[in-house]
Amino acid sequence: MGLKPVGFKRRAFASLIDFLILSLITMSALFWAFGRAYFATRNHMDWGWLDVFINQVFPMLFILVCWLCWSATPGKIVLDMKLVDLKTGGRPSFLQYLIRYFAYFVALLPFGLGILWVAVDKNKQGLHDRLAKTLVVERDPFLDLNRELSKASK
Repeated sequence: MGLKPVGFKRRAFASLIDFLILSLITMSALFWAFGRAYFATRNHMDWGWLDVFINQVFPMLFILVCWLCWSATPGKIVLDMKLVDLKTGGRPSFLQYLIRYFAYFVALLPFGLGILWVAVDKNKQGLHDRLAKTLVVERDPFLDLNRELSKASK
């Protein structure tokens, strides 16, 4: 396949970029929707469905849409990485993306060991990657363009 898995440090940096982007968007949306009062209170249980949407649903949709459109989140795009199907090296299915997203929560238990596993795994896979049968690899823009052109000509 010729795919080169990406290690823990670069993936962690990509996650930091994604976190900063999502935080900026969600904090701005929360401020727009609720004003300063939202940030002055500790109990957000009373803020309703819009709070749940901004804090929970929107980030999930954002990540899934990024994966569906580009096989990567903004952090991975900036650092030239992408998600691939472990068996084919091609684009993962929507089901794989869903499994991968929800497997993050499992991978965080206990103490984030399923995420940290990327650092010691020979294929650089975390628990979420293994459960979804995906792999994070270096993106080769020329190879990706070649694949897209060959698909378009068929």
